[in-house]
Amino acid sequence: MAKGPAFFGDIGKQTKDLLTKDFTTEQKVTINSTTSTGLVLSSTGTKKGEAALAEVKACYKKNNLQTEWKIDSASKIHTTTTVNDLAPGLKAIIKGTIPDSQSGKFDIEYVRGLVGLKGSIGLKQSPVAEGSIAIGKDGVLVGGEGAYDTNKGEVTKYTAGVQYSQKDFSAAAILADKGNKLTASYYHSVNVDTAVGVEVAHKFDDNANTFTAGTAYRLDPLTLTKMRLDNHGKLAALIQHEWRPKNTFTVSSEVDTKAMEKSAKVGLALNIVP
Repeated sequence: MAKGPAFFGDIGKQTKDLLTKDFTTEQKVTINSTTSTGLVLSSTGTKKGEAALAEVKACYKKNNLQTEWKIDSASKIHTTTTVNDLAPGLKAIIKGTIPDSQSGKFDIEYVRGLVGLKGSIGLKQSPVAEGSIAIGKDGVLVGGEGAYDTNKGEVTKYTAGVQYSQKDFSAAAILADKGNKLTASYYHSVNVDTAVGVEVAHKFDDNANTFTAGTAYRLDPLTLTKMRLDNHGKLAALIQHEWRPKNTFTVSSEVDTKAMEKSAKVGLALNIVP
C-alpha cells in the first residue's frame, strides 16, 4: 500500500479496518442489483435503536463519467458526479444534497508517481477548504491534511502521519486534533488466515489513554471471525459468512466486561446480491 502512490487516509488503514470494519450494533439489510444497461441499484434498511432508516441508491457509469443518486428516509436526495481521467491520475467529484443549497462540494483527487493529493472546497460563500498530501516510496508513506475555514479566517484542522509497511506488517503514527492526539498502530499478518492489530491513542490535554487490540481469523475461505478489546472493558466480536459471491451475513456483538449486568448489544447485517 505504501510502496507506490497512496492517499493520506491510507496511513493506519489496515489496523483501523481490522478493529472497526463490519462491527455494528444495528440491524441492517442491503439488497443490490444491476440492470442490463449497467445501472447499479442498492436498497438499504437499517434499525438503530428505535429509529428505522432507509435509503435507495442508484449508480451509473459510462466511459469516464459516473453518477450516483441516493434518496434517504428524510426525503433528501444526495448526488455525486465523478469524472475520471481528466488527466493522467486526476479525478474530479461534485457532491450535493437536495434541498440543502449549502451542501455542495467540489473535490479533486490526484495520484501519480510517488504522490497522492486530495482537495475539497464547499460550493458556497465563505466555504471550508480541505486538502491532504501523501508521498510513498519503498514502504514508507508520509503525509498531512488540513482544513481552513474562510468564514472564520482560521485553520480548523491539521494532521500529520507516517507509516512503514512491508508484506506482512505495517506500523503507523498519526498526530491529530491540532497536535492534541497521538495515535500509534500496528498491523501484522501472521499467516494467510490470521491477522492481529493494536492501536494506542494518547490525548495531551487530559492525559487520557486508549488501548485497543484485535484479531481476525478466517475459519474457512467463506467464514471470517473478528474480536477486539479495549482498556475500557468493551469486548466486541463478529462472525461473517459469505454463502455465495458478494452475499454476506454478519452477526456482531459488544459487551461491557466492567458492567456484565447490562445486556450485550447485538447487530445483524445482511448483504444480498442477486
